[in-house]
Amino acid sequence: MLRFIGRRLLVAVPTLFLVVTLAFFMMRAAPGGPFDMDRKLAPAIEQNVLARYGMNRPLGEQYLSYLAGVARGDLGPSLKYKDKSVLDILKENAPISLKLGGLAISLAVVLGVSLGVLAAAWQNRPGDHVVMAVAVLGVCIPTFVTAPLLVLAFASKLGWLPSGGWNDGAWRNLVLPVVVLALPQIAVISRLTRAGMIEVLRSNYIRTARAKGLPEHSVILRHALRAAILPLVGYLGPACAGLLTGSLIVERIFNLPGLGRFFVISALQRDYTVVMGMVIVYAVLIVLLNLLGDLIYAALDPRVRLS
Repeated sequence: MLRFIGRRLLVAVPTLFLVVTLAFFMMRAAPGGPFDMDRKLAPAIEQNVLARYGMNRPLGEQYLSYLAGVARGDLGPSLKYKDKSVLDILKENAPISLKLGGLAISLAVVLGVSLGVLAAAWQNRPGDHVVMAVAVLGVCIPTFVTAPLLVLAFASKLGWLPSGGWNDGAWRNLVLPVVVLALPQIAVISRLTRAGMIEVLRSNYIRTARAKGLPEHSVILRHALRAAILPLVGYLGPACAGLLTGSLIVERIFNLPGLGRFFVISALQRDYTVVMGMVIVYAVLIVLLNLLGDLIYAALDPRVRLS
């Protein structure tokens, strides 16, 4: 297993290098710059600012200097937020996105798997049709529709929950954004679980378990579920990375200072270093979560051997 992990991490190095390279040159190729304003700076001041951040050097030198900083764990200073480095911004805002994303994916897995199992057990019955109809709605209705509707219902009309704000992570402020983030994932996970469960329930070893007189709940939970969630493991890696790094729409609607909000604001402001830092964080999360998914897959399926 250690050899497998080491090999996967070595393969990830050129992948991350390619991601950093593409992001670096694509950001520089975009029109505008971090110091372009409505009121143009005087040429002398602009040159001093560019020299301060090393942006007066040839692009190739800037690229090599940035790579060297990344290799040392230095993602550079923010070009728009005064006296703040990229690491400072990540440390301040990542916990918010991680908390929201972690709660959302946990809720999505618990409810999605449960609904998928029930739908498979009730295949072609009214309960199955209801669960799948709700799942289709969850996939089709975007978060920028569900978020305002939930705010209108539970914050404006009923007054049960606040309409936004972080408030140091108070649970009442977390309920609506977590639910909005989780709803599309619940829909996808329930469909994946249902499809996997239906296929497994038709297999020979499940028929054998039933022939031995095992109760249906034991057949489903102890024998079928482990194999049925295997397709789900591969999906959860990128899904977790997306939720853990924040959602722009949810963070904007609920006024949450997470990574997703900063990512888009920094992209619009051409804050190159902040955008690059968040791209690197997202790429690293994808690599690590996919690796974790492979390890979980191997633990669930005894036919898989890691070497």
